[in-house]
Amino acid sequence: MGTAQRKEMADAVSYEEQRRRQVEANKRKLEELQLHHLSAAVREAAAKPSPAKKRKARVPRDAAAEPLRRSGRVANLPEKPKYREEVQDFGRKVRRTYGSRRKDLANRVYATDEERSHAITKAEELADELGSSFPLFVKPMTQSHVTGGFWLGLPTPFCRKYLPKRDETITLEDEEDDESETLYLTRKMGLSAGWRGFAIEHKLVDGDCLVFQLIERTKFKVYMIRASSYHEDEE
Repeated sequence: MGTAQRKEMADAVSYEEQRRRQVEANKRKLEELQLHHLSAAVREAAAKPSPAKKRKARVPRDAAAEPLRRSGRVANLPEKPKYREEVQDFGRKVRRTYGSRRKDLANRVYATDEERSHAITKAEELADELGSSFPLFVKPMTQSHVTGGFWLGLPTPFCRKYLPKRDETITLEDEEDDESETLYLTRKMGLSAGWRGFAIEHKLVDGDCLVFQLIERTKFKVYMIRASSYHEDEE
């Protein structure tokens, strides 16, 4: 064995000896600090299962028996109905509206050309008899006047010359002197609110023809010629 080899072996033994001494010194320090006891406690605590939290059983709330608690800000506001109920109610309203409209359409009376022409002729003859003491005009009735929309547009020249320049109540007086109030809309030049009631009360139908005579600034005398009078005159 050469000198170099013996030197390498000596160095290796010396290193191992130093390492062993260092390990023993570290072990003594750990024992002094009792860290091994602390590590054991930590390991034991980690391995031990934590007690399960007890959950309270849910008791189904009876909405009818106990009202929902609400904050003071909204406590006095009315309860909002559930969305499903709102949709169902809306559907019922739509069906009712649609059904009523279908019923109106089914009950509509459509005048023949002969009935319509006859009523207009009779109304014009009546207008001639009334003379020119008061402004007047002849208005044949169509479906939009007496069903559905219930809107009565008036002749534009007549409105511009004789009727108020702003929205105002117009009184309609029938041949029995019974009065009804309607709303005249200046921009649209026609009768709105109140006209529907007048048309229904007097059972106006498609083909009837009316003579409107302006007897006061905001009051019409209304004469009605029925389309059905065509058959009466034929007899």
